Amino acid sequence: MTGKYNFADKTVYIDSIYPNVHDYCKGYESDKVPDIRIKISEQDILFEKDRSEEGGRFPDYYLEELAVYRKICEQMPYYDAFLFHGSCISVDGEGYLFGAPSGTGKSTHAKIWCDNLGDRAIMVNDDKPLLKVEGDYVYAYGTPYNGKHHRGTNMRVKLKAICMLYQSPDNTIRPMDISEAYPLIIGQTYRTIDRDAFIKTLDLVDMMFDRVKIYSLGCNMEREAFEVSFGAMSK
Repeated sequence: MTGKYNFADKTVYIDSIYPNVHDYCKGYESDKVPDIRIKISEQDILFEKDRSEEGGRFPDYYLEELAVYRKICEQMPYYDAFLFHGSCISVDGEGYLFGAPSGTGKSTHAKIWCDNLGDRAIMVNDDKPLLKVEGDYVYAYGTPYNGKHHRGTNMRVKLKAICMLYQSPDNTIRPMDISEAYPLIIGQTYRTIDRDAFIKTLDLVDMMFDRVKIYSLGCNMEREAFEVSFGAMSK
């Protein structure tokens, strides 16, 4: 099974074993000449199965979907883009990205923004957006890989701020400097197996710090958390 799809303004040709990945990528089709070519083998599926303790309980077609995105993200740094584990929304045409370890509540907090902002807010990607450094800006891109609830849009938005969350009974927000934010950002950034691509990823992260404000937010997932975070980051 083959198909061409758009990821961060690059056309990816996918040659898969199962048809499911092409259903997964519907809405991202491209008719352009491929920039990246992906061919999945049985070894790629076994790699995804072996790297997770729960891999054995997932069907092969699902593991292939993971293998496809991994191969795409291995090459994206050469096109000035990388995967960030977070939830990104667009508000009035500006992007806000929430990051945190799994289970902290970044998707919940992003949904609170959407619930309070109504039509002003669009979910770009609720799990694994691609970030691209382009000129003086960083752009966040929607992809089909947008979380278990499949909340996302095939679009890009100029990133205004990144907010790293932690759970707290009180809602407080403050800017972070690079030395404090760096390990948190790297912790949510996909680290490629390829050495050169990884070095390129680190360079892109450094460039991102020069272009995007980084905040630390302690939040309790109530409406006040939205008021505090939106009030600070939208200025």
